[in-house]
Amino acid sequence: MEKEIVLCITGASGTVYGLRLLEVLSENFTVNLIVSNSAFTVMEKELDISKEEFLRKLPENCIFFSQNQIYAPVASGSKLVQTEGVIVAPCSTGTLGAIANGISSNLIHRVCDVALKERKKLYLLIREMPLSLIHLQNMERITQAGAIVSVASPGFYHKPQTIEDMIDFVVGKVLDSFGIKHNLYKRWQG
Repeated sequence: MEKEIVLCITGASGTVYGLRLLEVLSENFTVNLIVSNSAFTVMEKELDISKEEFLRKLPENCIFFSQNQIYAPVASGSKLVQTEGVIVAPCSTGTLGAIANGISSNLIHRVCDVALKERKKLYLLIREMPLSLIHLQNMERITQAGAIVSVASPGFYHKPQTIEDMIDFVVGKVLDSFGIKHNLYKRWQG
């Protein structure tokens, strides 16, 4: 059985992180991909990629779900436990708030809720600054519930030369959390 993972892309700025994760993850995983309606809007504004173009170019081992497909297989704990976990990248603060408060109004929220209840790895890559007290309190609640919350903040010790180098650093840190081997950035040598 091939390994599976769930990747959710929300409408926060930084859809490039989700796209790069999709590219890297699809090399070794079946990716259950959920993209919010807002993510498609942001993707078009930031990257000039239309929804139609994005859907045409999905990797073969990608199973796509819209945010409205609340009855998708990954919405069930019996299916989700068979995956490596869930990554939300980028994760909007609206999605963060919904998850922190147990509100499941779309498939992304539901999958994250199920990941928490099934004790599956849940990684939220926040792309927002500055953070309000409400954001921080929601991050604390999610962390206490067992998720990993990270802010898309590239390091510079690997001496990035391009924007892609900075994106790969952040994506590499997400992959590190799942124990997924990669060569996306040069590791700190001390």
